[in-house]
Amino acid sequence: MFADRAKIIIKSGKGGNGHVSFRREKYVPNGGPDGGNGGKGGDVIFQADEGMNTLSDYRHRRKFSAGNGEDGGKKNCHGKNGVDLILKVPQGTVIKDAKSGRVIADISGKNQTQVILKGGKGGLGNQNFATPTMQAPKYAQPGQEAIEVEVLLELKVIADVGLIGFPNVGKSTLLSRVTNAQPKIANYHFTTLSPNLGVVDLEGARGFVMADIPGLIEGASKGVGLGHEFLRHIERTKVMVHLVDAASTEGRNPLEDVKTINEELEAYNPNLLKKPQVIAANKIDAIYGEDQSALDLLKAEYEEKGIKVFPISAVSGQGVLELLYYVSGLLKEIGEEPIIYEQEFDPSLKMLKEESYTVEQDDDGVFVVEGPKIDKMLGYTNIETEKGFLFFQKFLKEQGILQALEDRGIEEGDTVRMYGHQFEYYK
Repeated sequence: MFADRAKIIIKSGKGGNGHVSFRREKYVPNGGPDGGNGGKGGDVIFQADEGMNTLSDYRHRRKFSAGNGEDGGKKNCHGKNGVDLILKVPQGTVIKDAKSGRVIADISGKNQTQVILKGGKGGLGNQNFATPTMQAPKYAQPGQEAIEVEVLLELKVIADVGLIGFPNVGKSTLLSRVTNAQPKIANYHFTTLSPNLGVVDLEGARGFVMADIPGLIEGASKGVGLGHEFLRHIERTKVMVHLVDAASTEGRNPLEDVKTINEELEAYNPNLLKKPQVIAANKIDAIYGEDQSALDLLKAEYEEKGIKVFPISAVSGQGVLELLYYVSGLLKEIGEEPIIYEQEFDPSLKMLKEESYTVEQDDDGVFVVEGPKIDKMLGYTNIETEKGFLFFQKFLKEQGILQALEDRGIEEGDTVRMYGHQFEYYK
């Protein structure tokens, strides 16, 4: 089966911790701080690869992580940055947040390389906190945590024109006639299990990429058969060509077929019906006698709605050139810019949320402040010392925590508790 969907977990690198150390040299009894900074964590980068056409590489492996930054060292030695993780995907891959379904990035068009997750910043060593009044700081900054997120990769075929229609109406035959594509062709329903792409070259007109979207069936928008797998690829096309069996060789009603397919498109994504449509009434070479009733009904129903109907034969080539030149004209009106999905979700917001804090008041009137960033800072700061406590107070002020306590009505002398540490509040 054509692998056009995969769900994976990606994780950026954690920032290295800053180091606490002091110069220890002969004849230098009171050396100053020389703790180095931690290295930056590695980024997670997605990159388009023209040699790939499926997401099969991500079907059997679930988790991908960038390298962590190294901790800082003594003698002003900074930690190495973590190694970036580069994940290669086919052109047209849309990266979504798995929980919300919102778009993070679209690796298409000019977006060939995109940083999806940034590595954590390295923490500052204690040398950065030395001041004239605090010459020997015994604390350093921890590295920023990594970001982990589950993403859904969806490959949406990049094609100007999408050939749609029920199974066995001649889409693969038409594609093989007008392009260099060589799809498998057989008289079975659902012969095509993956989109086939081909380039249409026209003399004196703009060429375009055409995709044979696998056969749709009624109920496709609800996931019946392989409906969702197929409908996904229509979203990026600019023009849709409905192929119908005008000769009703299998007893199908071409008028009803177009109506049914449009209903499925609307149920899946109403915006799809805003795209230009053309109807290709195929197999006219199989119409016997003067019976043109199917063609007449199609034209009467759809041409007044601005949807042109072309009688063609994918086997003999009759009417095919007229169809192609008309489609080329439509594309010229639309323009050449590919359809790119805008970003709807930034994974860095996940980190901001995780680094947030809560301020609550318990039954005893104690103000309880909690949050991962506070917990981590307490682990790296000795608040038992006067200078360490001043440093932590500065952190609380910069993070807006002191203001949050005042907003909750804290007064001087009230008790504040943070992960086992308890102290009285004074301005």
